[in-house]
Amino acid sequence: MLINDSPVSGTGRLSLRSHPILISAGVVLVAALVALQLVAMRHGFEGPLHSLAKDFVGTPKSMSLPWAGFALALVGLTNPQRIRALAAAVVLDLLFAAGRLLFDGPVAIGNGPTLVLTGIGLYAAVAWTGEQRRSALRGVGLGALLILATKVGDVWLQITVLTRPLVLDEYVQLADRALGNPSWVMGGVVDSLGSVGYGVLHWVYIELPVAAIVVALYQLRNGWPSHYLVRTFLLIGLIGPLFYLLFPVVGPDFAFGTAGAGSQLGNYWPAVVPNVVDPAAIPFDSPAPRNCMPSLHTAWALAIFIHSRGGPRWLRWGGTFWLVCTLMATLGFGYHYGVDLVAGVVLCLTLESALRDPERGWGRFRVRLVVGGAVAFAELLLGYRYLAVEIAEYPLFFGPLILGIMGAVVLGFYASFFAAPGSALGRWGGRVEADPVPVRAAS
Repeated sequence: MLINDSPVSGTGRLSLRSHPILISAGVVLVAALVALQLVAMRHGFEGPLHSLAKDFVGTPKSMSLPWAGFALALVGLTNPQRIRALAAAVVLDLLFAAGRLLFDGPVAIGNGPTLVLTGIGLYAAVAWTGEQRRSALRGVGLGALLILATKVGDVWLQITVLTRPLVLDEYVQLADRALGNPSWVMGGVVDSLGSVGYGVLHWVYIELPVAAIVVALYQLRNGWPSHYLVRTFLLIGLIGPLFYLLFPVVGPDFAFGTAGAGSQLGNYWPAVVPNVVDPAAIPFDSPAPRNCMPSLHTAWALAIFIHSRGGPRWLRWGGTFWLVCTLMATLGFGYHYGVDLVAGVVLCLTLESALRDPERGWGRFRVRLVVGGAVAFAELLLGYRYLAVEIAEYPLFFGPLILGIMGAVVLGFYASFFAAPGSALGRWGGRVEADPVPVRAAS
């Protein structure tokens, strides 16, 4: 039966029969985690369940991610409940950290928020009803999904190494010449910034989820809007890694620099651009993930930038800072080629177009954006793979063409979601006078 619009039984417990989709999704998730754990155990690396167990009672792999997931879980609670939950998480984290130090263990945090997040979910499912339960479980579900997605992602990167012994970096490096070899250029810039500049860029790069949580918490401060950053973040993480298997690339510093650990074609990056003439798939024995095409760091940072546009000045500046620093880091650390970033931008805007402003429905404007973005993305990847030699040979034609494809997607996205309603651009994007202006509204 339904009590306060929440599927519960007469005793206040959840009714499994009333939520078949949720139960099915849970079963699929558990099965996937078990399967990935078995794959990891067979090949000798850490699986998602092992990593999750360490978050509960061992040494967490990440110190920030459990707290980021916990912060999302707090969204579904009242202020007094948040204070109690936060206090419990801090106390437990300090106790675990003190225990590790007592036995000469590593300095780490993250157990407390993981345990309290789980406790909130269990207590809400058993003791609460109605809107209180629904809101709490929604927050816990988002937080847990963020943490689990990262665990699964770590295993997926290892799978790319196991299943893709050949990489396509020669093709991508050739295509990148049409953009002026930006990774080689930015590599020199980052070197000139010294240790302080490197440290800032490295922190921004690895703590991308922290920036996402800041933006998401601002968006969720007054409840659950129809669309918010976490939805885009998770969809990018679900769709993007599939292309790692279709287009395996390791990056400039790995294929052409010292990070290749003996598998590189030479120590070129970032001083010398290699003279690739006849590209081919090259064997790569180093355990570097094939996670370059497309650049998901670019896609995620762009999503943060877009969603920060609806916030106050400090949030908008923060989103801009994170995007600029992430782009500098992805190129300047030798992790990505410029064409990877272009593909990441197109992927982000295509997926965001499918989710944004759901109240406007699936009109012509949205179909045009999603289908056009998907076609543009496919064109880019096919061009990088099968026209790499021609792209490198005619950079004055293909360079503007690659950027023009990305620019067309950007313009279409802006016209559909940010242009002034009633303006020529806004009308083309399906925004009429009655539409609210989203630039200052929560995304």
